[in-house]
Amino acid sequence: MVSDAQSRLVVGLVGGSHLVNHAYFMLLPPIFGPLQSDLGLTDAQLGVALGTVGVVVTALQLPFGSLSDSRSRTSVLAISLTFGAVGAILTATAQSYAWLLAASVVTGVGIAGHHPAHYPLIGAATTADTRGRAYSVHGFTGAIGLAAPPAVVATASTLGLDWRVAIGAIAVVGAVYGAGCLLAFDRLVNEAITHPSSSGGEAVVAGAVDDASAGATDGVDTAAASLTTRIRRELGTVVSSPPILALTVLWFVSSMAGWGIKQYTAALLSSGYRLPDATANFAVSAMLVTGAVLIFAGGWLTDRYSPGPVLVGGYAALVLVAGALALGTLPLVGALALVLVLSATVDGSRPARAALADAFSTDDSAGKNFGFLTIGISGGAAVAPPVLAVVVSRAGVAAAFWAVAGIGALAVALTLVVLTVGGRRTLGTAQPGD
Repeated sequence: MVSDAQSRLVVGLVGGSHLVNHAYFMLLPPIFGPLQSDLGLTDAQLGVALGTVGVVVTALQLPFGSLSDSRSRTSVLAISLTFGAVGAILTATAQSYAWLLAASVVTGVGIAGHHPAHYPLIGAATTADTRGRAYSVHGFTGAIGLAAPPAVVATASTLGLDWRVAIGAIAVVGAVYGAGCLLAFDRLVNEAITHPSSSGGEAVVAGAVDDASAGATDGVDTAAASLTTRIRRELGTVVSSPPILALTVLWFVSSMAGWGIKQYTAALLSSGYRLPDATANFAVSAMLVTGAVLIFAGGWLTDRYSPGPVLVGGYAALVLVAGALALGTLPLVGALALVLVLSATVDGSRPARAALADAFSTDDSAGKNFGFLTIGISGGAAVAPPVLAVVVSRAGVAAAFWAVAGIGALAVALTLVVLTVGGRRTLGTAQPGD
């Protein structure tokens, strides 16, 4: 049984790591302008650099998940925090486009490890009746991390400091935190939390060693074949779980809805409700802050009532709120009130989605499962912008919100599918770390 002190320590350490990693994820957007002027880069080149981060993050989810399950969660955390800090340093010192691309690759490696390490650590350090609130802390610190780089860059600019100083400061803070975090895990956290207890992971490692030895004996072709076999085995373990597959699709759909809200709420307020652009952007900022705070409410409700009702209620609210805003006929005060809670309809369900993923995972599969689920998040973030851009170009901003409402309805249906295929595990009766 994990003590309350251990649980609080792990949740706090992982929350800080989530803040740092999300800050690394947002390094480039606030400095697009300076990068264009200082390095002579085009919008297309900056888009490729940012996309490179996403590609690396997506590609490494399952490998890092496998490492988390087979060796230790803190080994993945160490890779994540180290590469993230180095990537930030490379970004701050970039002198050419090739340099920036290399920095994006290194940063992507750092970012890629945080979900496969964070979620299993929280799952192992908490119990079914506290896990939702723990994931609330995780979600909130992630939101703060996304907001940190723009604020740091803006502050540096106000003080007359170069953008390199701002990014360098983020790198230094991240590196110092990373060192302290890893030291605390090594000295203060039980091995039962940092390492999976199942022997299944050890078997995978042993199999990998045997395969590698065979490759050395039989040649390069055999080594390549054994690598392919291991990849197929790990992927097969994940895709053979119907609840995880269904939940991945739900995470994909939720990600699409979240990106649609972030992309077009300001435009809807400006075009549909005649709000000045500056005021509309301020309203969006207030919406995002409200959503981050209400993550805590989602966590409390998840612990109090179980994940299913929280998900269904949140997505049903998304359908109603997005649809009402799409009408364009609400009084301005009413529209602003609904906008404040719009992001919370998705953000508030994040602890419930994570708690369900825990319920569907064993001690030696949580890393791979959360890595697979993160691919769903990345996929939604990749698909939503171009798809909704086409909708807006052909039918207007209001149509994008009708689309978001439709996505919310789909999310309700998918939640019912997840609850059905998950059976008793959706009630929190079989979760790792209990």
